[in-house]
Amino acid sequence: RAAVRAGSWYSADAEELRAQLEGWLEAAGGEGQAAARAIIAPHAGYAYAGPTAAHAYCRVDAARVRRVVLLGPTHYVAMPGRCAVALPDACETPLGPLRADRATAEELLASGEFDVAPRAVDEEEHSVELHMPFLRHVLRGRDVGLTHVLVGALDGARQAAYGALLAPLLADAATLTVVSTDFCHWGARFRYRPTAPPLPPHAHVEALDREAMALLEAQDAAGWAAYLVRTGNTICGRHPLGLLLHALAAGPRLRLRFHAYAQSSRALSKADSSVSYAAASLVPD
Repeated sequence: RAAVRAGSWYSADAEELRAQLEGWLEAAGGEGQAAARAIIAPHAGYAYAGPTAAHAYCRVDAARVRRVVLLGPTHYVAMPGRCAVALPDACETPLGPLRADRATAEELLASGEFDVAPRAVDEEEHSVELHMPFLRHVLRGRDVGLTHVLVGALDGARQAAYGALLAPLLADAATLTVVSTDFCHWGARFRYRPTAPPLPPHAHVEALDREAMALLEAQDAAGWAAYLVRTGNTICGRHPLGLLLHALAAGPRLRLRFHAYAQSSRALSKADSSVSYAAASLVPD
């Protein structure tokens, strides 16, 4: 799998990229925290979302990870009711390749519930690619296999079905699950501009996102679904997040906590726009 957004969404220069990642991880801290079994992190360009993503990745203990399962939403193709597994030989990054975990991918395909993601569809999807340099860096070159899954538009029943299939992976202490999402996309170009005067738009957006984060921390799958219907919040990873909640209901007891929140800009009027980012970890309860 080619690193098609290297040089635009993040640096294609290995030394520059390594220095950026290390700086963000150091600033995020995370020392002494429990090792994450799973994380939630954004997938926007690193100039916007890199510092926030670091608050999730700084909680990864590379020594315990033997495989990674990455769940990303689809932005460019419609996959109603389905998920698709990518089958590359490896995933390139400017820091070196990530080995593809074909064995886990084949196990998922054997369930009959997953399609194979065409290479062109996989390489176009930035929601998975933007995590790969972070993974390569925090895993420190260890021989860890990656399986990445493109998550389509799933209703509650399909989220529950996929959650049950992925719950054993979430329960495996040697598996790191990564859920890729940005939060609110606000502005005319996103066709989403709710306001709540006298709050400025950026404050209303944060209130919307904080409500979503609280429901995720509570692992309230029904409340999450109702929230999305009520608010219409443009959280692009809403389906992977719903899948995660159902996997937690069917699998291990993990505590979900958010550690960072940011916006690409502070929207002050309806002429502005912004995208929100948040980072969380899930650890054994």
